[in-house]
Amino acid sequence: MKKRKYGWLVTSALASSLVLAACGGGDDEGNGDGGGDDGGSEPEYSWTFVTEEYEGQVQYEYAQEFADRLNEKSDGNIEMNVLEFGGLGSEVDQVEQLQNGAVEFAIVSPGFTGTMVEEGQIFALQFLLPEDQEQVHELLNTSEALNEDLAALYEENNIKPLSFFTEGFMQWTGNRELTEPSHFEGFTMRTQDSPLIQRSYEAYGADPSVMSAGDLYSGLQNNTVDGQENPIFFIEDSSYHEVQDYMTISNHNTYVAMATVNPGFYDELPDDVKSMIDETIDEMEDVGFDLQNDLNEELLASIEDDEENPTEVTELDEDQREAFRELAMPLRDFYRENGGEEAGNILDKLEQEIEELE
Repeated sequence: MKKRKYGWLVTSALASSLVLAACGGGDDEGNGDGGGDDGGSEPEYSWTFVTEEYEGQVQYEYAQEFADRLNEKSDGNIEMNVLEFGGLGSEVDQVEQLQNGAVEFAIVSPGFTGTMVEEGQIFALQFLLPEDQEQVHELLNTSEALNEDLAALYEENNIKPLSFFTEGFMQWTGNRELTEPSHFEGFTMRTQDSPLIQRSYEAYGADPSVMSAGDLYSGLQNNTVDGQENPIFFIEDSSYHEVQDYMTISNHNTYVAMATVNPGFYDELPDDVKSMIDETIDEMEDVGFDLQNDLNEELLASIEDDEENPTEVTELDEDQREAFRELAMPLRDFYRENGGEEAGNILDKLEQEIEELE
C-alpha cells in the first residue's frame, strides 16, 4: 500500500497541545531507546504498543506521544516500542496478541472485533453519533454506556479499553459518484469484519467485501473492490484518492478507536505506575482530538489541490443525507436483536446520552 508521511503536520499539532506533566528532567528519546538519563542504565519497564496505522497517521502519533510522555514522567524507566500497522500481522492478529499478552498495549478499532464483542458494533451504526465532532469528543470521554458498560464486555475478552477517541468523520470514495443510495447498487464496498457494517451497506444495495487495510490500496487499484470508507486523513495519506475518482463528504459516521491494554498485565502493575498510565491517557484526550482535527482539515485541502490525481469531491446536502439516514435507521433494530445480549441496553443508554448532549 502506498503511503506518505506528514511528520511536520503531526509535530505542529502535538506541539500546540503539549502539556507535559513531567516528574523529572531528561531528554525525550522517542521509543525509549535511550533507557533513561542515568548513564544509559536499562529501563525498569519495556513494553510494546501496536497500532493499525502508519507513522504520520492518528493512531501511530497518538501512541508515540503517549509513549513519550510516559518515558518523560518515569525519568526514562518506562520504554515503549510503538509499532506501525503490519509489524506484527493484520488487525485481527494484533488483537489476538494483545489478548494473549504478547503485546501490552494496542489501538483497536471496534470494527475488527465485531464478531468477538458483538456489542462493539454499535460504532457501525451510521447517523447515530452527533454531527459535531466536538460533541462526539465529549461523548466518547464521558459516556457511561461506552466507558463502563461496553468496556466491561471487552474486559471479559481480555481487552481493557483505556479510552475511546475519534479519528474524524468517515467519508466515502469510489470509482463512481456516491451521492444517493441507488449509486451503491452493484457496488463492491470494502468493509471491516463487522456483520453490522456489512448489513449497513447491503441496505444501500451494495455488495460488502471484508478486506484488511494492508490490502486495500491494491484492491482499489485492481478494482477488486469499488470503494471504501475512512476519515479524510487516512484516505489521503494512504493515497486511496489516487486510485479513486470520487470522494463524498458524507459524514455518515465517526471512526472511533480504542486505546487498550492487556488487563492481566495492567492489574499486576504497581499502583503508582497504573496512576501514571491513567493520568497520561487523560492528557491524551485533547491531544488526540486536536491531532485528528488538524490532519483531516489539512489533508482534505491536499486532495482538492492534487492536480496530478484529480478527485471529484462532493459534499452531501441535508436531503441527500436524509435519504441514506432513512435506510440506516432500521439497522438500530438489527443491532438490538443481533448485537449481543447487552446491545439493547447499551444503545438505549447511548441514545439518551446523545440526546442530553445535543
